[in-house]
Amino acid sequence: MNSIAVIGAGISGLACAARLKDAGLAPVVLDKGRNIGGRLATRNTRTGQQFDHSAQYIKANTDGFADVLRNAQEAGAVGPWQIQHGTRLVGTPGMRSLATYIGDGLDVRQNTKVSALRETAAGYDVTIDGAVETFDGVVSTVPAPQAIDLLEDGHPCIKELARVEFHPCLTLMVMVPADQAPPFTTLREPDQPLSWIALDSSKPGRTSRNCWVAQASPDWSRAHLELDADAMVEQMLDLFCARTGFDPATPVYASAHRWRYAAVSKPLGRPFLNANSKPLYFGGDWCLEARVEAAWLSGTAIAEDILQVHG
Repeated sequence: MNSIAVIGAGISGLACAARLKDAGLAPVVLDKGRNIGGRLATRNTRTGQQFDHSAQYIKANTDGFADVLRNAQEAGAVGPWQIQHGTRLVGTPGMRSLATYIGDGLDVRQNTKVSALRETAAGYDVTIDGAVETFDGVVSTVPAPQAIDLLEDGHPCIKELARVEFHPCLTLMVMVPADQAPPFTTLREPDQPLSWIALDSSKPGRTSRNCWVAQASPDWSRAHLELDADAMVEQMLDLFCARTGFDPATPVYASAHRWRYAAVSKPLGRPFLNANSKPLYFGGDWCLEARVEAAWLSGTAIAEDILQVHG
């Protein structure tokens, strides 16, 4: 295989591309966003605030991913965060830092939209920003519903992709005045409308102060998923202030983000899905479970299969 397109620059896509590159191949990573990392995301505002507005911390249950985190910590891309329930690892100075570490040296094309895949005698025609490029193989690491949109009607992978289900998540980002004392560092209440509230600026390497992230429960997020931006901020800010005791009139900054495919609720059940013809793979944390490690495991497994079967 001389050319491989990896669609999506989240942890799955970056892990897959990094392994392929280590094996001597030259994958091209295509991502529609301005930044790599996917839901390993950090929002930097124009006025200098910083928020990790998706994945909140990282855990490792396997030796392979533990080695990645250990090496990333030695490189300064990951550090310990002390919270009420113990120590958690986070990207430093932002959650995206782990993605930057894993993706170092890769050929990543950002602000690049892939809209279609079509199998040909030569491989796959990939429609990128309206133009067509041909690759020997394709790896898609976008959420399953978005992967379906890339395929031609009747493609054999659509049926399995369609079985995967997701929870949405609405996230609020708030900065309150520095003189208002924080009531806690983190608060997890799965049965409440805001199931997670964290003093995001208490993480290591952060320069902002009194910056908070609040994430709504799956049920509340689903019920309010189509709110416009202003209404989303207003309703979530009221909930946030009710739990923290802050005055709703005092925030220095407040915004919200809609994650439509935040966490898999019905996973594929194996590390990846692939077509039986030319090399076409689908992966992501949605294959296994909603964890950063699951994304890395999926991407790495795809790369290993490519090297063993098609290398």
